[in-house]
Amino acid sequence: MDDMLDNAVLVFRERGFHATSIGDLSAAVGLPTGSIYKAFKDKRAVFLAAFDRYVSVRGEQLRKRLSKGETGYDKFRIALTFYADSAQSQEGVRGCMVVGTAAGIATFDEEITTKVKTAFERNENMLRELILLGQSDGSIASRIDAAGVARFTLCLLQGMRVVGKVGASKAQMNAVVEQALKVLQ
Repeated sequence: MDDMLDNAVLVFRERGFHATSIGDLSAAVGLPTGSIYKAFKDKRAVFLAAFDRYVSVRGEQLRKRLSKGETGYDKFRIALTFYADSAQSQEGVRGCMVVGTAAGIATFDEEITTKVKTAFERNENMLRELILLGQSDGSIASRIDAAGVARFTLCLLQGMRVVGKVGASKAQMNAVVEQALKVLQ
């Protein structure tokens, strides 16, 4: 099931919800349309399962990277770099499923809106916690407003994903990371 959802995630990331047909999903997951309808009620149900899978996988990837950091500053830099890496080359062009969903369909579906808000809140809280960790270990200035900088950074990271959709270079995204880190000094 995870492989099927991973393939569905790719289609939804590239095409968005509205431009993705059941036929597109069938081709991507290698199952006949009837089998998709047996497993899921409709395209929306596939989308919801794919969205949850995307958020879960991305969260685990980020947690693994963050575990390599020693200080709050290191971990914050790792988080920014994770998003910068995701905003370039083929990964960047595919786009972020959360950002695409927020821009494309969240306002029309209360359950999907809640999922997007939850994903954004989780990321903002993680960034705030990294700043607070850095303040406690001395690697981030204590004068920094942790909540304000976390919100600013969330907006920056999601903007990076939008810019990446139309093709951002590694150098461009790394420059964004370097500028963002100056906020912590």
